[in-house]
Amino acid sequence: MLIDRRSVKRLAIASGLIVAVMLALVIVLVWQPHVSRPDHREKPRVEEREEERARMVREQIAARDVTDTRVLDAMRHVPRHFFVPDEYASSAYSDCPLPIGQGQTISQPFIVAFMTELLEVEPGDRILEIGTGSGYQAAVLVELTPFVYTIEIIEELGEQVATRLKELGYETVEVKIDDGYFGWEEHASFDGIIVTCAAGHIPPPLLEQLKPGGRMIIPVGGVYDVQYLVRVTKDEEGRIRSETLLPVRFVPMTGKAQG
Repeated sequence: MLIDRRSVKRLAIASGLIVAVMLALVIVLVWQPHVSRPDHREKPRVEEREEERARMVREQIAARDVTDTRVLDAMRHVPRHFFVPDEYASSAYSDCPLPIGQGQTISQPFIVAFMTELLEVEPGDRILEIGTGSGYQAAVLVELTPFVYTIEIIEELGEQVATRLKELGYETVEVKIDDGYFGWEEHASFDGIIVTCAAGHIPPPLLEQLKPGGRMIIPVGGVYDVQYLVRVTKDEEGRIRSETLLPVRFVPMTGKAQG
């Protein structure tokens, strides 16, 4: 049987098209299921574990007299299980702090809500957080105001949380890796400052960066001392008043504070 060159060429083209179509089908069949199931930690659904958050708010937070409805709503909305290591995800809504690595912890849900309520955050307030940790507190704050600035002294944690917050949609939070003792002068002054690590004294730079009429919530006490949660207010004349609220236990502030 004789086949001219044009027939051979057409046959080769047809064979090539068949191979290309088959390859495309294989790619679609193999790739499509993967595309349809993105990393659950990148784009969490609000309804995921919603009942657990509702129970957490009802039994751990509202039952202990946290009454600010905006804070309660924020606690119901932020998916805490995305801010803890995978091995602790099942305990994310338990009434306790959890380790997040580097000797740090994510605070007990009640403490997060209680400290947030004490800040009295209004929409548009500028809030500084010292001790980013997992990023959970920053995420709760950004539910109340978009202007949240947070400082983490541990570089690895800071880099992880900056990525995590953006992946979860909290894109307005600004993260800085530095010693929080000195605050963030570039963005001062702040309507509220929240410190999530215990210092032996209230850092003077933070007092200076607190806006008149502003509030600071900070645990005060040494590593081996009884620590107390303190609310600091600055009046319009710049006078400082502090109020001791309740005993707590936080990881220590490192850097200048330890020196």
